[in-house]
Amino acid sequence: MQCRFFAAGFRPMFLAAGVGALLLLPAWIAVLVYGAPLPSGWPPTLWHAHEMLYGFVAAAIAGFLLTAVPSWTGQRGFAGWPLLVLLGLWVLARLLDALAAAWPAMLVAAVDAAFLCVLGALVAPPLVRERNRNTPLLAVLATLVGCNLAFHWNLARHDPEAARRALYLGIDLVLLLVTVIGGRIVPAFTANALRAANSPVRPCAWRGVGGAAIAAMVALALVDLLAPGGRLAAVLALLAALVQALRLAQWRGPRTLGQPILWVLHLGYAWLPLGLALKALALTGGPAWSAFWLHALTIGVLATMILGVMTRAALGHTGRPLRVAAPVTAAYLLLLLAALVRVFGLAVPGVAYPKVLVLSAIPWTAAFALFVGVYAPILWGPRADGRPG
Repeated sequence: MQCRFFAAGFRPMFLAAGVGALLLLPAWIAVLVYGAPLPSGWPPTLWHAHEMLYGFVAAAIAGFLLTAVPSWTGQRGFAGWPLLVLLGLWVLARLLDALAAAWPAMLVAAVDAAFLCVLGALVAPPLVRERNRNTPLLAVLATLVGCNLAFHWNLARHDPEAARRALYLGIDLVLLLVTVIGGRIVPAFTANALRAANSPVRPCAWRGVGGAAIAAMVALALVDLLAPGGRLAAVLALLAALVQALRLAQWRGPRTLGQPILWVLHLGYAWLPLGLALKALALTGGPAWSAFWLHALTIGVLATMILGVMTRAALGHTGRPLRVAAPVTAAYLLLLLAALVRVFGLAVPGVAYPKVLVLSAIPWTAAFALFVGVYAPILWGPRADGRPG
């Protein structure tokens, strides 16, 4: 099958990520706050966490890699029936996960894991053939598959705590991807914009800081796997927060305040040291609101970076100027509000937890409704410059 929608990997997968974000969070709020039934039979919080990671985030990762790998390797882009198969697997996995109680656990796990396996099978040959420096990302994909299978295995064994740890490790891996890929694209895009504006200021890269940030995130993931929740995890989280903050300070973020398509990436990365610092605080008996460090890392870092990258890449790869419309800037700000409410909402006296969930879900849903409304025609339609892809 060949049509514009399946002419490039970012088209179906970015739209899947946007629609997933738009539907999955309100569905969870309906279950947890308003008592709607959840046919999966899974604990509601685990279903929510799994679907946000392996539904929303995984679709965005797929769209990014299917677009970036041809650029990295100089190979032909992905189009046609492989993208149709990949999108079909993503949709089928979401349906089976939602109805998991009605299907054999092995079938649900196999279909769910197949999405990232097929993605790996598509992007691995050009990376390996060209000996590209990004080939180690395949190991991250494989480990994400392993975390997903461990999640399903532990749920089948009625061990929700082990399933939760598998999800946390998966989140650590995606944060590692943000550290590696974000550490390249944020300063590069910023440098290009400052150069175009004839600014004498440029992002800098202090020797060793980038490598230290990556090493800190790897160490944190290993400790979260082997000795989660202890003093060592708190110390590593604090060290990682300091290194990530130092790295971010090099990138001249304040110089991007006039360009939403740039400052959203700096904003997303800024949540990384903040979320890690909150994690360290929570693990050492900090205030009650520090316990929501995970949402600083998921809504703040992952969702914000995903929205920023999707809105930029979709414009650039459809031949449009790299300037977002006012509704998209509003979406960035709404997502910031969702993160702030979710992380710090309970610090406001008299605000109950269910109300925090609802008040956070409203701007989240509005943000991704704006994304889908603005970008669905872009992702479905032809390039603005008339070129194929």
